[in-house]
Amino acid sequence: MADSAVTPTRAQNYPEWYQAVIKAADLAENSPVRGCMVIKPWGYALWENMQSVLDGMFKDTGHVNAYFPLLIPLSFLEQEAAHVDGFAKECAVVTHHRLKAGPDGKLRPDPASALEEPHIIRPTSETIIGHMYAKWVHSYRDLPILMNQWCNVMRWEMRTRMFLRTAEFLWQEGHTVHATSQEAVEETLRMLDVYADFAENYMAVPVIKGMKTPDERFPGAVDTYTIEAMMQDRKALQAGTSHFLGQNFASASGIKFLNKDGAQETAWTTSWGVSTRLIGGLIMTHSDDNGLVLPPRLAPVHVVLMPIYRDEKERDGVLEFVRSLEKELRAQKYDGRAIRVKVDDRDMRGGDKAWQAIKQGVPVRVEVGPRDIAKGEVFVGRRDKGPKEKSGIPRAQFVQTLPDILAEIQSNLFKKAAAFRDENLKRIDSLAEFEAFFSGDEDKAGGFAAVHWNPAAIGHEVLARLKVTPRCIPLEGKEEKGQCIFTGQPSSKRVIFAKSY
Repeated sequence: MADSAVTPTRAQNYPEWYQAVIKAADLAENSPVRGCMVIKPWGYALWENMQSVLDGMFKDTGHVNAYFPLLIPLSFLEQEAAHVDGFAKECAVVTHHRLKAGPDGKLRPDPASALEEPHIIRPTSETIIGHMYAKWVHSYRDLPILMNQWCNVMRWEMRTRMFLRTAEFLWQEGHTVHATSQEAVEETLRMLDVYADFAENYMAVPVIKGMKTPDERFPGAVDTYTIEAMMQDRKALQAGTSHFLGQNFASASGIKFLNKDGAQETAWTTSWGVSTRLIGGLIMTHSDDNGLVLPPRLAPVHVVLMPIYRDEKERDGVLEFVRSLEKELRAQKYDGRAIRVKVDDRDMRGGDKAWQAIKQGVPVRVEVGPRDIAKGEVFVGRRDKGPKEKSGIPRAQFVQTLPDILAEIQSNLFKKAAAFRDENLKRIDSLAEFEAFFSGDEDKAGGFAAVHWNPAAIGHEVLARLKVTPRCIPLEGKEEKGQCIFTGQPSSKRVIFAKSY
């Protein structure tokens, strides 16, 4: 097998390596619209698998799907001042509804078609969903409302990177309404747990659950909770957020209800979401210098079968064996579903087929030739091992043990990522040590620093200089008295700091 690793390597140029993996795996490519991407079939199949699992988890917790408009009246955003301030610089605005050719033949907005009120392409949907909820909620009997929508949103990002930060992206946004603050907080934390479960048990990405510091909250939220993951360059990725909105958006939208005593109250709301950014996180957590590495629970294909033959005479016998093997494997179950099998019988070199499977992150690849058939074996390679690490396995044994092999790969990926995260998480007790930890090349991070912090440190100059931000106050962190390393003021808990995406 020739050396066909992606270039540059992670060590040579991590940002360029990331883009090279996306290209090699044929996940996506840039579109003619600045900052937007075309998600290709392999990348979209991965997103569909993520969407399917998450959608089931949402429905298991009592949520239902709905759909709300792409366009939001500008006045809706203006109802919640903190919200509009948070998104004003990212909004794409629709001002006309018709085009007209000018004297030079070029199309331009027709001045006569100017909208009475500009509309915003949704950067998020709290305001328009809140408007509808205000129409639907009258009594405590109408609560709770537990809804989610799968859609696209647009945020006019100036610096984009495929999957991680694009002008348009796909996501889900949950929006719920409750009669009490306690119910809303419980919902916020419940969905954070769902995201953490999905990240760790499906993506094989270890995460830290925590609360955002006030300067990192979602615009208009009372509290924002997050799951933070460490990428292989030791930077943090905010992989999912869940927001306790208190009564801020309900007050702005007029979501009120009559309680059991007949008195009118303002409702309590939440919102929560994850996006195609998860694909970027998956790439940067597991992939290597040979391309994409996928956890089996989300991989579009679990095993690719590659028939190897020299002429038409060998071809018929090998294909018959492979098709029979395909049928047996599809009858097996992994993760409660039929194993996903692909037969790659294209007329091309076996080595090229194998490298494509490696670059696309297929968990298991199987080569079958006349000599393997004569021995009753299949030649098996695993994506969690080196490309040259292959072994012959008796056919019946392979069919029987493939579910266990996939489960082992899934487990190995999580253990490897967790060990890397733990090796690069450091408790730091002085500002000098903090600066040393994060100093150096802009594209290289020290890792996760667990430090004592006080809100008075918000905006400290050293954070801006080092390009480091507070990622979260860990929910599972122990109470621990100390002094903020930035201000010397009292601190009761350590906060995670990191460079981030």
